[in-house]
Amino acid sequence: MSTSTMMAKIKKLSHSLFATLLGRPWRLSSKGNSTTAAAFVPSSLLQQQHQRTVVVDVDGGLLRSSPSGLFPYFMLVALEAGGFLRGAVLLLLYPLLCCVGIGGDTALRVMAMVAFCGLRESRLRAGRAVLPKWFMEDVTLEGFEAMRGARRRVCVTRMPMVMVDGFLREYLGAEVVVARGMKVLCGFYTGLMEEEEEVILNKEARKIMMEGDAVGFSGSLEFLRHPLSHCCKDTYHVGQEDGARRQPLPRGKYLKAMVFHDGRIVFRPTAGNTLAMFMWIPFGVALGAARLVVALVMPYRYSTPILASTGMSWRLKGERPGPPTGHGRGRGQLFVCNHRTLIDPVYVSVGLDRQVRAVSYSLSRLSELISPIGRTVRLTRDRDSDGAAMARLLDRGDQVVVCPEGTTCREPYLLRFSPLFAELSDDVVPVGIAVETAMFYATTAGGFKCMDALYYMVNPRMCYTVQFLERVSTTTTAVMGREVPSRDLANLVQRKMGDALGYECTMLTRKDKYLMLAGNDGVVKANDKCSTPPPPPPGGMKNM
Repeated sequence: MSTSTMMAKIKKLSHSLFATLLGRPWRLSSKGNSTTAAAFVPSSLLQQQHQRTVVVDVDGGLLRSSPSGLFPYFMLVALEAGGFLRGAVLLLLYPLLCCVGIGGDTALRVMAMVAFCGLRESRLRAGRAVLPKWFMEDVTLEGFEAMRGARRRVCVTRMPMVMVDGFLREYLGAEVVVARGMKVLCGFYTGLMEEEEEVILNKEARKIMMEGDAVGFSGSLEFLRHPLSHCCKDTYHVGQEDGARRQPLPRGKYLKAMVFHDGRIVFRPTAGNTLAMFMWIPFGVALGAARLVVALVMPYRYSTPILASTGMSWRLKGERPGPPTGHGRGRGQLFVCNHRTLIDPVYVSVGLDRQVRAVSYSLSRLSELISPIGRTVRLTRDRDSDGAAMARLLDRGDQVVVCPEGTTCREPYLLRFSPLFAELSDDVVPVGIAVETAMFYATTAGGFKCMDALYYMVNPRMCYTVQFLERVSTTTTAVMGREVPSRDLANLVQRKMGDALGYECTMLTRKDKYLMLAGNDGVVKANDKCSTPPPPPPGGMKNM
């Protein structure tokens, strides 16, 4: 390296360090090796350069910075993939990480060691199933606009590739992701981080140099030491003051809707929030047991106010429906509700103040044992036999609750409704369900399903909202000389429910959800109700 080149790099770093210490944003121009301070470069200016390659610093430029740095993301991997014990170890190391610098490379390697060491490579799905939701909530509007208007998107991050690759490619359209890998031994992660591959770096650097017009978008000094940053013609840096003012990306601007995500944690697991969770768990377990006893032994009129006083509340919207008006095939009433958790039928029963019969494709023995509405009628996913089973319940005069989505969805979306329910009764009562929890989700695609109800009970506070909608006639009628198929009637019920809840209707199905989150079709074996779903077949996710 020549003396002039060395002096230019030292001058560049000194200017950047001075600007950062002052809390001022700056623009760095490589032309003529000059550095000039400037006001914060808004996203509109980057949009004007839409035919240029953008090299984005993910850690500091794309994601909103916080005092915890990257700690919450590694804590999510530790808790969701490794369990509470691994999360507790990482939390205990947090003071030490702060001493060595929470944003430094040493802290990063320690967090990676604790979060990944001993995890099986083939079963780790946090990068695709859990982390994208949290990453998207931290994406800045300016960083997103810079990437959206680019000809080619190159993302640089210090986080392991397995954590960020799926998020950056699937939700932000990144063509190139430059990150470090995690070393694997005998199919298990060792917890050691590899260095970035020189071959990939050199290939990408040559491509950027040939283009000659690349733009860097940064928020940290570490990015300036990265080889790809030296290839950019211009580099826009977000200072500390402007970084705090950056706005999160609105959900409506997502390139890909965040419909599915997995994991148990509802809150962002910063050190303080995680500490509060561990302090709550002993009290939560005792409180959950007491709530369960009250729900099982007391009538609704007495248990509801008692449970509400402990934070387990519910709301009723709309009037309770009257007796069924249909004739012929069914004397009972069919209630159709969207699926948020496995205890949806329990709250429909609470809202009606009478017993109902729930039908379900799969339910663990433990969940069925602690159900306050009795045994669930099991379906087989065979259309004829399932239809006959529900028809017999209606003929007996039972109040039947069915969730035609076939699986749960946490976000404000409705999955495609199976049309079978529209063929069983002359009319149905749509029931809109909304659930709010403070600490744990009561659903999982890749974890132990038998724990779903228990996780719900342990929450400090939660609220179910049950909304009975206007009865919908499903009697087949002739329209312009043709019969209305049950599929169209099911779509009609879905739209009415979506309008009432403010949810978006989709054509996604249970299979789509489980292929994305668990790598299987979501079918649970009858003799293995309390186990995790089977691992995906080799290469099973390559077509996503």
